[in-house]
Amino acid sequence: MDVVDVVTTAEAALEAVAIREPELILIDVGLPDRSGLDVGAEILREHPDIKVVALTALADAGAVREAIAAGFSGYLTKDTQADAFVHALQGVMDGQIVVPQRLGRSAVSQNGSNGYPGTNEGLLARQLTPRELEVLQLLAQGAASAEIARRLGVSPNTVRTHVQGILTKLQVHSRLEAAAFAVRHQLVKIGPPA
Repeated sequence: MDVVDVVTTAEAALEAVAIREPELILIDVGLPDRSGLDVGAEILREHPDIKVVALTALADAGAVREAIAAGFSGYLTKDTQADAFVHALQGVMDGQIVVPQRLGRSAVSQNGSNGYPGTNEGLLARQLTPRELEVLQLLAQGAASAEIARRLGVSPNTVRTHVQGILTKLQVHSRLEAAAFAVRHQLVKIGPPA
């Protein structure tokens, strides 16, 4: 990972993005001249392939919802441990949406109170890879690990890895909870395994 520029204002950020075209941008929510959430949204309108992550001291579920709604790939607080921070940025580069668990749950639980549509899918399910969605589909159909491995042509260990990824990303504790989440949010088609 190479740092290509460090700027301190919204205007400088917009100029740097136009010149450097980075793959990933970390942006503070509280810039001195403008809201970092607004600047990030503007960057994403002009450069939709760039990954933008809010990095802030503000642990606010409302700001998380606003960032994700604007298309940010994540929201991290400045007290994130270094190893977790690196892991989160790797996840963002792999297409995941990263949010501290305590804030993600809070943002989801407030879904109805502010009218933000699709919070569950935005903060949780949108992180699932296509392969994890396939595994989740089979879980919801009641398939066991051996059956999932056979149907997808992968090893049982690979299935376990995918299931663990699903549980982590959906913030649930069991296969049954993951299947229920998937059905409740219409992530899968209901029916017996084919």
